[in-house]
Amino acid sequence: MSETIPNLPKHPVLGSSLLALGVSALGVVFGDIGTSPLYTLKTVLVLTGGKLNSAMILGSLSLIIWTLIIVATIKYISVAMRINNDGEGGIIALMSLLGVKLKPQPAIIALGLLGAALIYGDGAVTPAISVLSALEGLNIVTPSFAPYVLPGSVLILVALFLIQPQGTARIGKAFGPIMLVWFLTIALLGI
Repeated sequence: MSETIPNLPKHPVLGSSLLALGVSALGVVFGDIGTSPLYTLKTVLVLTGGKLNSAMILGSLSLIIWTLIIVATIKYISVAMRINNDGEGGIIALMSLLGVKLKPQPAIIALGLLGAALIYGDGAVTPAISVLSALEGLNIVTPSFAPYVLPGSVLILVALFLIQPQGTARIGKAFGPIMLVWFLTIALLGI
């Protein structure tokens, strides 16, 4: 006996174009990564005492490029993406794989729980660091913004966490175009 599937309304995200989905993904996936150049540049400037020369610039760029190559290519693509448990990844999947191959041991469970706790901690700290570092950039424009950096960061984070339950599609649509402009700006400055 064959059942017919009723006509379902089209999902708004599935009906979108690939370009719109890509821009939306920029706002969700690369929001934190996109602010990394802000605090990386600030740290480089602080460590050099504000006196840059070509050797310091090339050395900093070399460190950033090699970090991206080592972390993204070697760690994630070559190692982490290949470790999965029926298509699932992460520390809990790794713990499950070890538990299947070995008899369950308290050390494996403890390490899995520690890894999961570190992921939750990273999820709590990373947005705060990203927003704070982005607003600290206003201090470079003028030091009169200094008293507003912390309260502004708190307001942005509270707003983000209030919007978050409405779905990542809305966040992506809001922040995607902003991240696209930011990445194009970085690219143009780099060129």
